[in-house]
Amino acid sequence: MGKISPVSSKYIVNATIEIEGVVDKPDVIGAIFGQTEGLLGADLELRELQRSGRIGRIEVNVDTRNGKTSGMIVIPSSLDKAETSIVAAALEIIQRIGPCNSKILVQNIEDVRVTKRSFVIERAKELLKRMMDSVVPDSQELADEVAYSVRVMEIVEYGKDRLPAGPGIDESDEVIIVEGRADVLNLLKHGFKNAIAINGTSVPQTVIDLCGKKVITAFVDGDRGGRLILKELINVGELDFVAIAPDGKEVEELAKKEIHKSLRSKVSIEQVKGELTKDIERIEKPRILDQRRPQQPLPFQKPMPRLQPVGAPRPATPATGPAISPEERKTFKVMLENLIGTRGAHILDEKLSILGKVPLSELQTTIKSLTSGVYAVVFDGIIDRDLVKVSERSNIKYLVGMETKVRPNETPIALITVSNL
Repeated sequence: MGKISPVSSKYIVNATIEIEGVVDKPDVIGAIFGQTEGLLGADLELRELQRSGRIGRIEVNVDTRNGKTSGMIVIPSSLDKAETSIVAAALEIIQRIGPCNSKILVQNIEDVRVTKRSFVIERAKELLKRMMDSVVPDSQELADEVAYSVRVMEIVEYGKDRLPAGPGIDESDEVIIVEGRADVLNLLKHGFKNAIAINGTSVPQTVIDLCGKKVITAFVDGDRGGRLILKELINVGELDFVAIAPDGKEVEELAKKEIHKSLRSKVSIEQVKGELTKDIERIEKPRILDQRRPQQPLPFQKPMPRLQPVGAPRPATPATGPAISPEERKTFKVMLENLIGTRGAHILDEKLSILGKVPLSELQTTIKSLTSGVYAVVFDGIIDRDLVKVSERSNIKYLVGMETKVRPNETPIALITVSNL
C-alpha cells in the first residue's frame, strides 16, 4: 500500500474519537476503511486513494480509561479542498467499532501551506533583519562612528577626585564645568575637549582648585537641578561665566548647534549674582516659599519680570486683583507653592479637586481636549495670550500663574498671579 510523503500533503484532517468500550488501533483503522467502502464512489475510495498516494497513512492515537477509549485520528491529504472535506465528513458516519458504540467528530482541516507560509514569512523577516544589521554602512556613517569612538576614548579621569574630563583641561586657558560624565561625552562628541564634570551637587576640591587657575564657565541644565548646582558653584568657587541649556533640556542631550548657541549666550557671574539677589527679593515678598528654611539662600532662577500683572487692574477690585473666595484663595496659594520650579500644572473642577496634572508644555493641548468641566488651572509659568484664548474656548473661570502678560480687562477669565495671592 502506498504512503503519501508528509511534505507533499496539502491538508491534514484532525478528528476526535470516543468509544464506549475497549478497542485497539487496528480496530479503528479497519472500521474506517470498512464502513466507508463504496460510500463515496470509486474515485474517493479510501483504499484506492491511499494506494495512489493521494491519502497518507491514517494515524490513530487512542487511550483507554475506565473502560472507555478516546483519542485522535489524523489523515494527511493531497486532494483538493472539496474532496478532502468529503472524506473528512465520511468519518462521522462511523457509529460502531466492533461491538462498541463510537462517535467521531472532525475538529478541523488544517491547511499545511498556511503553516508553511507563516514559517516562510517569519524566517524571511529574521533573515532580512540579519542582513540589514550586517549591511556595510556608507562612508559618512563610518566616519561618524570612528570619530565618536575616538572622542569617547579621549575621556580621562582628572585630579585626585578622578573626575570625568576631556583631555584638554591642562592645555586650555578656559574650562567648562558640567554636571556628569554624559555631559562631558556629549561635549567631546562635538569637539569640546576642555570640559570637566563635578559628578553631583557637591563641588569637589579639584574643581575648586581649577576655579583659581582657569577662566571658568559653568554650563548647567535648563531645569531646577541645574539651578541648584549653579548655586553651589557660586557659593564655593570663583566662576567667570554662566551658560544655561535651553529650558527643560539637559546638556547631555543638546545638539551641536544648541551647545554653541548656549555658550555664545553665556553671561558674566556678576550679572548672575545680581539677578539672583533680585530673584530672592521678588519671591520672598509674596511669602510662597517654604518658611521653615528662611535662613537658607534660595536656588538661582532665571530672571523673571516683575510679578505685578501688566496693565491697569480691574475697576471692581483695583487693589486686590480678581475677586475670589477665601477657600479658593487658600487652595490656589498652596498649589502654586507646591508647583514652584516644577514647570507643571494642575487642572481643577468646580469643587477645586484636581482633575489632572500635566507638564507645562502639554497644558494647552490638554485644555483643548477638555471642552468642559474645567473650572481653574494653576501652573508654574506665565499667563500669555495663546493660553487665554484656549481657556476661553473651554469656559475656564480662573487662570492662576506666576505672572501675566495679558491685561485683566482683555478677557472674561479671572487672571490671578502671585501678587494677587
